[in-house]
Amino acid sequence: MRTLGIIPARAGSKRLPRKNVLPLGGKPMVCWVIEAARKAQSLDRLVVSSDDPEVLALAAGYDPGIVLERPAELATDTSPAIEYVKHALVSLERRGEEPFSVVVILQPSSPLTQPDDINATVQLLLRTGADTAVSVVRLDHAIHPVKLKIMEGDRLLPYLEEERGRLAAHELPVLYVRNCAVYATRRYVIESGQIIGADCRGYVMPRERSIDINDELDYRFAEFLVERCGVAGERLGRC
Repeated sequence: MRTLGIIPARAGSKRLPRKNVLPLGGKPMVCWVIEAARKAQSLDRLVVSSDDPEVLALAAGYDPGIVLERPAELATDTSPAIEYVKHALVSLERRGEEPFSVVVILQPSSPLTQPDDINATVQLLLRTGADTAVSVVRLDHAIHPVKLKIMEGDRLLPYLEEERGRLAAHELPVLYVRNCAVYATRRYVIESGQIIGADCRGYVMPRERSIDINDELDYRFAEFLVERCGVAGERLGRC
């Protein structure tokens, strides 16, 4: 069984232009995930899939073998993720590489992901026999679905259900959401046209490592975390 790690880093981010190469803690953001992936023992092979020459040059600085140029038609705003995954599998196996049984997607927009997070997600997939394992984070009670409202004029009304006086965190069920950092999935799920299979398991990452950078505010918060809490996982865990 071989595991392929894919770091997708296209050029055309709209909400935060050039986000994959923005500096964070003294190095481009994509480099954080490249370094974590290279230290993850659970990955047999790694590629950085990109249409961005700067990203590809950064990847080549670590290892020319991890560079995978992505066709422009697979790097648009509306290109499905499944397409770059299939492109990576086909490209590598056409070169004569042994087939891969598991694909692990690692998002450069989650730069605080640690090698242990990658390993634990892959191990969860293998241990359980599930179709897919993904990293998740516990949902903050302030945005719990029970608290969601709609407005008719200025009148607040429940969106999903009545709160029934449940205001404190301990009164609400514990919920989790994918934090977009790590997706580990079986090859047959990819071949079915999906990223996440029917039997999906969750590996819980701490909130301080679950930053998902999509806009300027996310980016500034990540800068704060790195500056205030340090870059090592053990320090972030105590922030």
